[in-house]
Amino acid sequence: MASQKIYILGIESSCDDTAAAVLCNGKILSNVVATQEVHKKYGGVVPELASRAHQQNIVPVIHEALDRAGITKKDLTAIAFTRGPGLMGSLLVGTSFAKSMALGLNIPLIDVNHMQAHILAHFIEEEGFDKPEFPFLALTISGGHTQVVKVSDYFEMEVIGQTLDDAVGEAFDKSAKILGLPYPGGPLVDKYAQQGNPKAFQFPKPKVGDLNFSFSGLKTSILYFIQKELKENPDFISQNLEDICASIQHTIINILMDKMKKAVKQTGIRQIAIGGGVSANSGIRKTLKEAEKKYGWKTFIPKFEYTTDNAAMIAIAGHYKYLTGDFADMEVTAKARIKM
Repeated sequence: MASQKIYILGIESSCDDTAAAVLCNGKILSNVVATQEVHKKYGGVVPELASRAHQQNIVPVIHEALDRAGITKKDLTAIAFTRGPGLMGSLLVGTSFAKSMALGLNIPLIDVNHMQAHILAHFIEEEGFDKPEFPFLALTISGGHTQVVKVSDYFEMEVIGQTLDDAVGEAFDKSAKILGLPYPGGPLVDKYAQQGNPKAFQFPKPKVGDLNFSFSGLKTSILYFIQKELKENPDFISQNLEDICASIQHTIINILMDKMKKAVKQTGIRQIAIGGGVSANSGIRKTLKEAEKKYGWKTFIPKFEYTTDNAAMIAIAGHYKYLTGDFADMEVTAKARIKM
């Protein structure tokens, strides 16, 4: 059994990236992502356009993933796909394709929870990256989610805190939009923040009980602040862009860190892993690394390419499900909302 090669094809289509990856015994052989440029002019993802683009991209992306892995579809052991959460039209494309391919090849089909996969990305065999030990705390931060998760085993996860309104990624993108930055604005806020003074402007931190988050109030206060300043000085944004971005980012990071400190205190768990698209943010990565020295935590930050939506994380989740024989049947359907 030890010498048997388990090849898992992972397919990810939850939002606007069509991705496919091939994994052999926990090691990534290929990880291909086709991003959709079509949404930029609309300032956000248009679901109908996203699902059409997935239909165009899915065959070439899977072909490329197999090609780069140096295998053919006949070598595959199983196919793992994102069942949800995500945009329904986008999920349907990946789900239908995975089902048809698994049926055609007569191999097991494995459904994967997108948010669990972000956490399991930490278990991809990657040189120079440690894996967390159970139990650990995961902070999953993306455009659609902000969660603190207690992870006791590969598929034993409990959400102990989450956003009550907007996700942290949305707070970054909407703040960028207020500043007139193009979509997706989150990475641009991060870029300008690196040159600015994080204490130049003060924004209120929402008062939310326990381990939950709220970002809608912060977004509103940023909007009112900018509107007020622009009345007095029409060039306020261009003259202060770096400081504004640094102050917004500093506030958001503080909100996240306050909750993580509280979660560590409540659970006694000092291993912290981050996942999701917003974990690509340089300020969050830097602050978490500093927390190792400051609070005695052990922090785990995945390789950059495994933070945003990708199929490698779907493949690794599929790998662990394959080992326990947890397969889906052909009746499985996509679900836009799905619990951890």
